[in-house]
Amino acid sequence: MEIEYSESQCAPKDRRTDALGDLRVLPDEILCAVLVYLTPRDVARLSCVSSVMYIICNEEPLWMSLCLSNLNGQLKYTGSWKKTALDQLNLPNEYQETCIKPMHFDGFNSLFLLRRHYRCYTTLAGFSFDDGNVERRKDLSLEDFRREFDVKKPVLLSGLADTWPAKHTWTIDQLLLKYGDTAFKISQKSARKISMKFKDYVSYMQIQHDEDPLYIFDEKFGEVAPGLLNDYKVPHLFQEDYFDILDREKRPAFRWLIIGPERSGASWHVDPALTSAWNTLLCGRKRWALYPPGRVPLGVTVHVNEEDGDVNIETPSSLQWWLDFYPLLADEDKPIECTQLPGETIFVPSGWWHCVLNLETTVAVTQNFVNSTNFEFVCLDMAPGYQHKGVCRAGLLALDEGRYEDAKKVTLSAKVSLSNSDLTRKEKRIKFCEPVEEPNSGKAATWTSISHNVHDQEFSYDINFLEMFLDKGRDHYNSLWSSSNCIGQREMREWLWKLWVEKPGLRNLIWKGACLALNAGKWSECITEICTFHKLSFPTDDERLPVGMGSNPVYLISDHAIKLYVEGGLEASLHALGSELEFYNMLCKVDSPLKNHIPGVLASGILFIENGSYKIEPWDGKGVPNVIDSCNLIRKKCLEVDFPFGVGSKRHFEFRKAGIDISESISSSECSRIWPYIVTKRCKGKTFADLRDTLSWEDTLRLASFLGEQLHNLHLLPFPSLNASAFPYSEEEIKYLCGNGSVTDKLSIPTEWDFFIRTLTRRKKDVSSRLTKWGDPIPSFLIDKVDEYIPDDFAKFLNIFEDGKVGKPCSWIHSDIMDDNIHMEPSCVSHCPTEHTLDADAMHNSYVNGYHDGGGEVTSWRPSHILDFSDLSIGDPICDLIPIHLDVFRGDPNLLKRFLDSYRLPLARKISQHVSVDSDSKFGRLSYITMCYCILHEENILGAIFSIWRELRTAKSWEEVEDTVWGDLNKYSGFC
Repeated sequence: MEIEYSESQCAPKDRRTDALGDLRVLPDEILCAVLVYLTPRDVARLSCVSSVMYIICNEEPLWMSLCLSNLNGQLKYTGSWKKTALDQLNLPNEYQETCIKPMHFDGFNSLFLLRRHYRCYTTLAGFSFDDGNVERRKDLSLEDFRREFDVKKPVLLSGLADTWPAKHTWTIDQLLLKYGDTAFKISQKSARKISMKFKDYVSYMQIQHDEDPLYIFDEKFGEVAPGLLNDYKVPHLFQEDYFDILDREKRPAFRWLIIGPERSGASWHVDPALTSAWNTLLCGRKRWALYPPGRVPLGVTVHVNEEDGDVNIETPSSLQWWLDFYPLLADEDKPIECTQLPGETIFVPSGWWHCVLNLETTVAVTQNFVNSTNFEFVCLDMAPGYQHKGVCRAGLLALDEGRYEDAKKVTLSAKVSLSNSDLTRKEKRIKFCEPVEEPNSGKAATWTSISHNVHDQEFSYDINFLEMFLDKGRDHYNSLWSSSNCIGQREMREWLWKLWVEKPGLRNLIWKGACLALNAGKWSECITEICTFHKLSFPTDDERLPVGMGSNPVYLISDHAIKLYVEGGLEASLHALGSELEFYNMLCKVDSPLKNHIPGVLASGILFIENGSYKIEPWDGKGVPNVIDSCNLIRKKCLEVDFPFGVGSKRHFEFRKAGIDISESISSSECSRIWPYIVTKRCKGKTFADLRDTLSWEDTLRLASFLGEQLHNLHLLPFPSLNASAFPYSEEEIKYLCGNGSVTDKLSIPTEWDFFIRTLTRRKKDVSSRLTKWGDPIPSFLIDKVDEYIPDDFAKFLNIFEDGKVGKPCSWIHSDIMDDNIHMEPSCVSHCPTEHTLDADAMHNSYVNGYHDGGGEVTSWRPSHILDFSDLSIGDPICDLIPIHLDVFRGDPNLLKRFLDSYRLPLARKISQHVSVDSDSKFGRLSYITMCYCILHEENILGAIFSIWRELRTAKSWEEVEDTVWGDLNKYSGFC
């Protein structure tokens, strides 16, 4: 569509007032911003309302947003964004818009639309001047690079790509010949995952006129086009990368293929986790603008969430910034600039703001990295809290008055004078999301601007300065994890542990990073106190860091293991230890064979700080420790049971937690310096997680049989009476947590199932929003259908009938048998030390480096112990199959079959005079029940499913997913 504006000697009447009615008070930019939230059909209808609405509703940038926000998958551009969006609706031919004559609209003008139109059609041929702010160097040695530039300033390097095949083969024409049918990921503002075949993207580039063109920015290019990885190599200056110690699937995104047309680019940002980056250009020209850390560019706002430290940057597109904001800058406020030419590599240091504009069609490759110079900054950025994240990006603007005064006293930077006009614009560029109570709402909902005077003070990007702004009260293990962090919470812990084990020469540096990210110094003090109290060996240097990626700090010291319970806050920790101690008590009471495959308990208690000193109160799970009495965490009636923080109380706690916001479940500040702990005998050997890739198939089958046998023993173990009267909830609390009219109120349900059903009912209420938040790789099509799949009646789901008979067994469940919670020891070993000759050092080396002695090698491993019973619960034993099948077996049906052959217990029961569980009803399918548990799980189980079975990302129904993952369970009859 074309729109022509005619000129007349007489000024035409302004048609905007009549055409927009009451909406005329809104600026055009607000109207356009609102329209992107409508559906394409509604926008098309709205365009018929008036002439002005017709103009606004036919803007290509609007239809680009509509198209991308309603697409999830591959995109094929069909000449215009409106046509592409309408093609997605599969409209009949008679409804497709036909070519019409240009339309004339006198009496309407819009500076906003004119500027946007200009950005769509401007050319950048003369936009490449280079003042030479960025130094250009050739043949730079690693020593000179570290001394002059690393974490100091950017540099343009030539010659690093001279020997790459990519220098000659990464042109659009040659890439098109080789990878035309390969789909690459597209970078755009929509949260949707969008890709395009390269041949379709090239066609798009040739005909598009977008103000912010689509940009290939693909971190998975090495997987979809592995040949590209052979065309370049990491330059010698950047080969040190501490993230490469992680397995590929756990490593955060670090390399990207970048292809884009003129006017495309990357808007202002700081690279994730304060990593450094190199970017090599193979084709075209790029214009770069950079600011040092802490200096927020004009027009950019930094949002930092107080709850989880999530960082969000609000910024114009790179083209808009250069056209609309750059001309407003005084010379002294302009960024460092350069024009990058083909074959040149630019280095961007940690924490530096940068913006890139493609002056013509470009092809480039970039990688982010963590080395010894920026390691501490990366660890700092992933520490819990929010203020340090704001300071790293926005400098002293992120501070309130009190913290700013403290900063002035310690910073060693030179003083500089800032003009009042500079202060005015800078004060508006840092925002924190503060929890503000609205009427009838307890949720944080308001953005509040933090501003202050920043006179005569220069920001210092120094780790000793920046760590001042860490929130020492926040604990890494139970604080909310920011979605903007480049790596998960558990992966962060595993990363530091692997570095500690495999790079002993860097331990001083790694310890500093662990103190920043994990508060490792505090946990080390706690462990020392426990060792002193129980007269245990103190940690060696090898043992100073918590091991692995567990959800609580665990230390392996000599022949014992110490675990501090911190995840979820004090109340959750007490229930975790209390349930575990109750479980061990039951094991010994009935002399279960399972006790031979669980580490023996040597000690347990409560560590706390009182009057600035550490103290310990031993606790075996019975009664309430004195230090806990004052925290008001348990009802008086609960004291009538032997284990007041045992599994019964834990079930009620989990039920309550399922109905409230997670932040409310964390204990009060006066209880935040109390840590339950347990000391167990240390197992020799290795975890299955460490051995998975080296085990023989026979050993893996033996493991499956072992798990079946031990789960048989676990699920036969009698569980304590769950007396509901001992843990009462009022009717008002039940209605709040479960809602009115719960089906469980109409039946006589055994206590052990009552809260289980109520918890499932509560989780179903927000299942769609929870899955949407988790997002990829869960297909959005299936998320839309999840409410239809999950039952409303969980009593029927569990085959509970009016007389109280239940068609499901109930038992203790471990809930977390994963590859790092299974221990294995060597067998059939030549020249291997015997159990009696192992000393502490040998046991440590066996855990870390493999189990060998001299020339002997391990030829076989046998499973020996199941670890970590802190997630114990009472419920459906099927729940234990979920982590075993998905994490331990990785979906292998042969291992599941071997497990079930050894398990030999019924997973469902037939009840006389009632419909049998093997009827045609979906409630009779074990696969259906298990799939529902996966969907309702508080952890992202579905993410694992769609990662293992990638073909299910195109599944048409939940039944298809169910049958693929759990269908084999329907063949299992069990043994009564």
